[in-house]
Amino acid sequence: MPVKEDYYSILGIDRNATSQDIKKAFRKLAFKYHPDHNSDTNSEQKFKEVNEAYEVLSDPHKRANYDRYGHAGTEGIFGRGFDNFGFGGLGDIFDAFFGGAATVTHQAPRRGADLQYRLSITFEEAAFGTERDIKLSRTEICTVCHGTGAKPGTQPSRCPNCQGSGQTQRLHQSIFGRFTNTAVCQQCHGEGKIVTDPCTQCKGLGREKKQRTLRVKIPAGVNTDSQIRLSGEGEVGIKGGPTGSLYILLSVKEHEFFIRENNNIVYELPINFTKAALGAEMNLPTLDGEMKVKIPPGSQTGHTIRLKNRGIPHLYGGGRGDQLIKLFVVTPEKLTKKQRQLLHELDSTFTMTDEPLQQRWKSLFHRR
Repeated sequence: MPVKEDYYSILGIDRNATSQDIKKAFRKLAFKYHPDHNSDTNSEQKFKEVNEAYEVLSDPHKRANYDRYGHAGTEGIFGRGFDNFGFGGLGDIFDAFFGGAATVTHQAPRRGADLQYRLSITFEEAAFGTERDIKLSRTEICTVCHGTGAKPGTQPSRCPNCQGSGQTQRLHQSIFGRFTNTAVCQQCHGEGKIVTDPCTQCKGLGREKKQRTLRVKIPAGVNTDSQIRLSGEGEVGIKGGPTGSLYILLSVKEHEFFIRENNNIVYELPINFTKAALGAEMNLPTLDGEMKVKIPPGSQTGHTIRLKNRGIPHLYGGGRGDQLIKLFVVTPEKLTKKQRQLLHELDSTFTMTDEPLQQRWKSLFHRR
């Protein structure tokens, strides 16, 4: 029985060869000994030996067995016929002859990119809506060549390499049969046309940057991080594709008096204890202007007065929120002699009303 040649010798590599070295050597020898390229009678046998060596050395597990036990470590792998070689080997055979499976990227129309614009608005503008002018830079169809990329008066010519298809095809005959390899045309890059005299405005691209001023309508009821989409106001599409969209991202400034809670607004009102005790009428700010509001007698800190439909309009219609007036009773830190005298006199009148308060305190401590 003839002694089998060492697999590393068959591929012409040393035992420290990397996987890339092995693949490179295989492709070179597979092409050299393929029967379609070599009429020598021994080429087919040599071709099978090259594939057998690659089948073992390209697999880390099989290679480790071969390095340890030699050909004895590969028993059972072969003798099954050429058609039963592993997928890895077959894939690399195709690569060796056809340069790999080419992916054809047709130059189909593509949608233009979306743009985003951040816009800051006032509290009132967010509440009631407004219109604002914004300036932005975007890509549009060239105004000189109207998107052709060619100098006015000229037209792109049909690519002579692919005859306008944007693709090239090569027919291969091998032991596996006949194969057609389709690839993107390298001369026109899939366009099918070549611009021989490019437009000086856009340098043959068919697109150019433009500064634009757009009027944006902001609906009532928006808030910080609300987003407005303007369809067709983004970057121009490629190859006649649709234009992208423009997204307006809103930021609402804080108000001097009001705090927003969903569609309600909160107004915090400090009052002195005499107004809290006696009640009062006060002119207070609202989103609709000043409004006379009644403070009920005996008001305590935390008491809330609700003004119906004086808040933020609902974004999609359906009325408005409310304005909430939260009261804070303020105790004065400094008093005049007259004020102190009056308060002492007032305090002396509360003797009877203190009893219920004392009873509540006693009950509280008793529970503890």
